[in-house]
Amino acid sequence: MTPTRQGSIRLFQFSGIEVFLHWSWFLIAVFMIQARAREYSSILWNILEYMALFGIVLLHEFGHALACRQVGGQADQIVLWPLGGVAYVAPPPRPGATLWSIAAGPLVNVALFPLFTAAMFLAGSWGWAVTMPNLHGFLEGIWLINLILLIFNLLPVYPLDGGQILQSLLWFVLGRPRSLMIASMVGILGVVGLVALALYQRSVWIGIMAVFILMNCWQGLQHARVLARLAKLPRRSGMRCPECGQPPLVGGYWQCEQCRQQFDLFETRGVCPFCQARFSATRCPECGKFNAVESWIVSPPAVPGSYVSREGPPATGRF
Repeated sequence: MTPTRQGSIRLFQFSGIEVFLHWSWFLIAVFMIQARAREYSSILWNILEYMALFGIVLLHEFGHALACRQVGGQADQIVLWPLGGVAYVAPPPRPGATLWSIAAGPLVNVALFPLFTAAMFLAGSWGWAVTMPNLHGFLEGIWLINLILLIFNLLPVYPLDGGQILQSLLWFVLGRPRSLMIASMVGILGVVGLVALALYQRSVWIGIMAVFILMNCWQGLQHARVLARLAKLPRRSGMRCPECGQPPLVGGYWQCEQCRQQFDLFETRGVCPFCQARFSATRCPECGKFNAVESWIVSPPAVPGSYVSREGPPATGRF
């Protein structure tokens, strides 16, 4: 359960990354601004405070996206919505690459913390609490916003950044399927705590967040089970994905785009045995990257003869 660009407004593009704003953000903005209207003498300061929240979240998400690109992953979209922001990142399926892509977001908040702290210190030493109370309150507000976002995102609750960092660290030791399963289960335990907190504080927003996290934890468990089944399937020797290095599965897991029959793409070197359609490229089920079929071959085939593929639609995987 994550926001998509559907129902969102495209704001701008930076470094090939498109930024979208979900329409519901405006409704929540009005509610939040009115809820804190008494904090300042003018509502303009409330608007500035909410815009500062917008900017901090956006910088956080760009941290994810740019770090993912740094390790060779794909990241081209950010969607901002009432529960924060989502950077659609696809790092290479390696624990180190995933860890850096996720950790870079909170590191942005860590970098902002001393800047906001210094601004608060200077404002206090210059007596702005008396001479310019609105500006002083604004600096306190954005300092607190950044700190809350940092602490909340580092909670070891999947799919928050802290939960994904936990999963990446466990990946080094336990492998991808088991690490994702453990992180998802820890996330479900965190949901229990959030529900209790929501009931105690009678907070609708915490309750909504708990539901969001629970749905993503359930999806994480399902994905972990799929990954565990894939890990047990036989792999083809002498071939591997040129992007992530994983060897392809042995079996009819590819579907022909023309006759819709399933076949083993790598056994036939890109030729459908049913309709003789030829495919020049395919998508890796591990990392999702498209590459030429021949680029997967790292050693000569065990039997003589091979198929020569020409340009054609890429085969699709069905798992």
